[in-house]
Amino acid sequence: MTAQITQGTPIAGDTHEVLNQPPALEDYNLFATDHALQNATAVNGAGWAKDRLSAYGAKLGSAETVEQGRLAHKNPPQLQLFDRFGHRRDHVEFHPAWHNIMGLIIGEGLHAAPWSDPQPGAHVARAAAYIMHAQIEPGSQCPTTMTYGSVPALKRDPVLAETWLPTIYSRQYDGSDQPMPQKTGALIGMGMTEKQGGSDVRSNTTRATPVGSGGPGGEYVITGHKWFFSCPQNDAHLVLAQAPGGLSCFFMPRWLPDGTRNAIRIQRLKDKVGNKSNASSEVEFVNAHGWLMGEEGRGVPTIIEMGTYTRLDCALGSTGLLRGAVSQALHHVYHRRAFQRHLIDQPLMTNVVADLALESEAATLLALRLARAFDRAEGSEQEAAFRRLCTPAVKYWICKRAPNAVVEAMEVHGGNGYVDEGPLGMLYKEIPLNSIWEGSGNVMCLDVLRALQKHPDSIEAYFAELIPARGNDKALDAAINDLKAEFADTEAMEHRARHVVEKMMVTLQGALLVRHSIPAVADAFCASRLGRDWGHAFGTLPKGVDTRAIADRARPV
Repeated sequence: MTAQITQGTPIAGDTHEVLNQPPALEDYNLFATDHALQNATAVNGAGWAKDRLSAYGAKLGSAETVEQGRLAHKNPPQLQLFDRFGHRRDHVEFHPAWHNIMGLIIGEGLHAAPWSDPQPGAHVARAAAYIMHAQIEPGSQCPTTMTYGSVPALKRDPVLAETWLPTIYSRQYDGSDQPMPQKTGALIGMGMTEKQGGSDVRSNTTRATPVGSGGPGGEYVITGHKWFFSCPQNDAHLVLAQAPGGLSCFFMPRWLPDGTRNAIRIQRLKDKVGNKSNASSEVEFVNAHGWLMGEEGRGVPTIIEMGTYTRLDCALGSTGLLRGAVSQALHHVYHRRAFQRHLIDQPLMTNVVADLALESEAATLLALRLARAFDRAEGSEQEAAFRRLCTPAVKYWICKRAPNAVVEAMEVHGGNGYVDEGPLGMLYKEIPLNSIWEGSGNVMCLDVLRALQKHPDSIEAYFAELIPARGNDKALDAAINDLKAEFADTEAMEHRARHVVEKMMVTLQGALLVRHSIPAVADAFCASRLGRDWGHAFGTLPKGVDTRAIADRARPV
């Protein structure tokens, strides 16, 4: 007997209406809705880029771009070692969304604009755009960052500069796998770490033998491996290998000048926790060809400048991921209701999101202040000293602070935050990476100590940033005095390195906020982070803080 369905009878699955769910955060302008980023861009010398940054923020926040970022992350690259006839390819195939996102970031010039179009504030303007891009699709920033960092090293080699820089400077993304002369744009990567060494690159076993007499610009044959070889699809890599004169840096293209493929054998792609859209690999060099950059035995100094720029981008990337998570949390609490009130109207939740907003604004201001030092280092010894000391310190601090904040932002969403269908999953899995990439936390703190020992003037450049803020906040003044006592005590400095760097950075953040942010933000930051009236988790801001003003300022609307 067939059951009869009468009008009004619920059908399978039609059991409820969808109520009290926030709309997706899309079709918004990432720059125009981020007052902290606008302010930090202006005070650090890139106010002229406001219109361009606003246009890029609108592109990034469009529903179409948000979806492209999701698709790129959900469809990781695939390795094709051979074609169907058995010929070796060593080819990485990407989802179309990856190529679309790469077209966006290269079209904006984030891979080379400060070099191809130099002007005051160029690095700051790029940094602001980089922070926004991280919120939508961070995997595409890896090849972009390495290309950006490679340019200073390439400029020191006249032949490489003449041959490669015009194509690198191009804003046309070209994802094809073919010799560089046939391409409209080129990207550069790096290969440093090996299985046995990690950060200890001087233990590398990869060997380079000169084809002729060797020396700067000379051709070498390289045999060995790299345990992490990011973006194997890039057109060339800067690679460390042991030459007769010691550890050296080589320029290794994917295609050789005669149009044949270089002997770079991809072993496998890394199955990473996050960073899914981007390809990271293990490779072997089987008599691959590379050209010496600089002198033999000077590989680390040659490639370290590239690392300096990529460390900046680690801090910027984590700042962007943090802002992305905080934006999602704020968007949620202004729309979601519980117990007859919007979440933002509940005092404890307001405390949580305001605390997250403080962390995000402090990171933004600190990261762009560092970018300003990159703009001005060539013309100012004080800025150069600040950059030497603070690049590893800023990377350490922002990359260490951001993961806890992203986890808290995920918790704001409840169970929905832990579902990978939404944006928090990508941000959560991505956020540990920048603390590891380009040197772990311990390496960064030890680099700060080395900078202090080799360049004692660096500490003067650091304190010069604090002096203009003195006298405006008692907690900040006390923190500055405490910090001077820290540096006066030289005992067991390596043991205390993380503690010292933490104090340096949180004090600098307080000083920057006092000088450049609104009183509600600066007062709350100093009262909590510097005044010792703060708990061990986010959402423990002391009474008297204007939490609603802080949350309203950071809301992405």
